[in-house]
Amino acid sequence: MKINIFLLGLLMVPLTFFAQSEKRKPLTLEACIDKALENNLGLQVTTLAAQTTEVQLKQQKNSLLPNINGRYNLGVTSGRSIDPFTNDFINEQLTFSNVGLSLDAPIFNGFRRINSLKQARFNLKASEMEVEAARQTLALNVTLGYLEILNNKALLKLAKTRITTTQRQLDRLTTLFEEESGDPVEYRNLQGQMANDKANLITTENALETSLINLNTLVNPNEPITVVGLDDFDMDVNYSYTFDAIYMEALSSFPSIKASELRTKAAKKGIAVAKADYTPDISLFANLSSNYSSAARLFTASGSSLQETSSFVTVNGENLSVFDTQTNFDSASISYTDQLDNNLSTSYGVAMSLPVFNGFQAKNNVALEKIRTQEATVLEAQIKLELKQTIQQAYNTMLADHDRYTILQHQVTAYKEAFRIAEIRFDEGLSNSIDYVVSKNNLDTAEISLANSKFSYALRIKILEYYRARI
Repeated sequence: MKINIFLLGLLMVPLTFFAQSEKRKPLTLEACIDKALENNLGLQVTTLAAQTTEVQLKQQKNSLLPNINGRYNLGVTSGRSIDPFTNDFINEQLTFSNVGLSLDAPIFNGFRRINSLKQARFNLKASEMEVEAARQTLALNVTLGYLEILNNKALLKLAKTRITTTQRQLDRLTTLFEEESGDPVEYRNLQGQMANDKANLITTENALETSLINLNTLVNPNEPITVVGLDDFDMDVNYSYTFDAIYMEALSSFPSIKASELRTKAAKKGIAVAKADYTPDISLFANLSSNYSSAARLFTASGSSLQETSSFVTVNGENLSVFDTQTNFDSASISYTDQLDNNLSTSYGVAMSLPVFNGFQAKNNVALEKIRTQEATVLEAQIKLELKQTIQQAYNTMLADHDRYTILQHQVTAYKEAFRIAEIRFDEGLSNSIDYVVSKNNLDTAEISLANSKFSYALRIKILEYYRARI
């Protein structure tokens, strides 16, 4: 598992944006971490992804409920059509309406919905662990960026001290050079050393500005920030945790490990979901419906009358018409509510869908889910292996930095004494500028190496504490 110690800064951002003259708000490490957790855009993306997974879990829970749907339509038709009330062909304008209510309740589907719900729960827990891992990683990156700024500040202080020392000697030689009593070679050598020290100062200032930009990118505040310092590390005290103890703590509590384990469990549930395609799907159904038509009429008897028919009878050679008594009816439209009540119909039953042949789709889906499970298992093993390697490397580097720091302390002490003697001899004219510059550069290099080793040690301690879930 790779830790991005320094995330990508803003490309092509002018350094004048973070010029030394610009006012920055000093923040403690804890304040920087709090602001980063609140404002960091990458963390917000991870959090939104977890919220999406939470909604998906709710969808799976709701899929266990029956589906109830209602329908209603009201319209007008003209021309030749079918009367929805009588099913006769008519050629007139009429108003029609249909209403209905349907229910579909799953009874058994090979436990597809149950296993999908369990899979969604595993995915949600994994997403929550990934959010926590992102929070811890962000806190680590802010801490490392903070330490980098402090280290660059220490290096900048050393660079300014070097210039002060060189300037003092250069001023002395400038006076001698102007009085034409000094060696011009010594004067020019010190001028070259001053140019080198100033170039190093510019490089160090740029490194500090870059580290400030990187921290501001992580924290994403409303205004540029700077740091206020940290408690110094006690380099004389050995780190009390062994590699095995750190690794075991990481396996039991590190969010990324938990997330990978949950993803594997979710993938295994995916196999059970896919196997549901082999089983029948059984459900209950029920329907309630009615309709209305403006063409519908209600006829009531209003009396009777004689009506001549087309039939006739012959009496004495004379054809006489036949009359028939017919009942007279008055028609009236049927109200909307009465028609809905009269035309009400219901249906209910059990439906079963039995898979017979689906082009081996079910078989292939199960095979794909098994592959995904193997991928999740391999990824989990890979994350644990990379975690072990990363902790081992950080632990070994931490031990080496501690030992290196002790050695470099002796080196700095020796070079300080050597430079003190060289400076006295140079002031007395007993040595040349080359010896002075060499001694000075040796001390400068040793002090930079000492500061870097202390920074590296502090950095590795923070990484190890990160894997112990202490950040």
